[in-house]
Amino acid sequence: MTALTSVSSKGSEYDLIIKNGRVIDGSGRPAFTADVAIKDDRIARIGNLRGARAKRVIDARGQVVAPGFIDMLGQSEQFVLIDPRAMSKVMMGVTTEITGEGESIAPLNDRILKEQEDFNRRFNLTVDWRTLGEYFQRLDKQGAGVNLGTFVGATQVREYVIGYDDRPPTPAELEQMKKLVADAMKDGALGVSTSLQYVPARFAKTDEIVELAKVAHQYGG
Repeated sequence: MTALTSVSSKGSEYDLIIKNGRVIDGSGRPAFTADVAIKDDRIARIGNLRGARAKRVIDARGQVVAPGFIDMLGQSEQFVLIDPRAMSKVMMGVTTEITGEGESIAPLNDRILKEQEDFNRRFNLTVDWRTLGEYFQRLDKQGAGVNLGTFVGATQVREYVIGYDDRPPTPAELEQMKKLVADAMKDGALGVSTSLQYVPARFAKTDEIVELAKVAHQYGG
């Protein structure tokens, strides 16, 4: 276990010092023994901090000190609203989650919301968003224990426009799908993603995915 020591805040240079840990900084270089100082929620210094003062000191001898882990295939976009602490991720060291594999938290319409009704009722989740931008506003207002980024799901826009029919979109439907992707990209989506092994994603032909990807690319996705 780590040893936590309280130090008088009088004259303290830092808010927190994590000392004697094996630092793995994410650069790929081998671990090295060092102290890490934090001030105003930012890493202020890494090295030998003997003699430096902090409001709190954690002795991490025998343990690893590393940046927060990024979960590149997270699915907590709804759960982080149900329990903003996201403790199941934070306790494993995950500080950032990327979501939106195939399906995504938005866009939503009445048909999709009807399908989610039982889940939302079970967890007492009020859905007050329809677009990705509105979801981010809700998340920002409510707060979350992890950072969250998301793709817009190609599956999601197909469900929104076509539903679960095994057919290609009409030209008008494809344009609607492309607009949904464009709107999501403007709202902050990282790109477009799909998971072709699932229904209805598997009904999409290559040309459909290409057209949606072209839209994402226009916005840097």
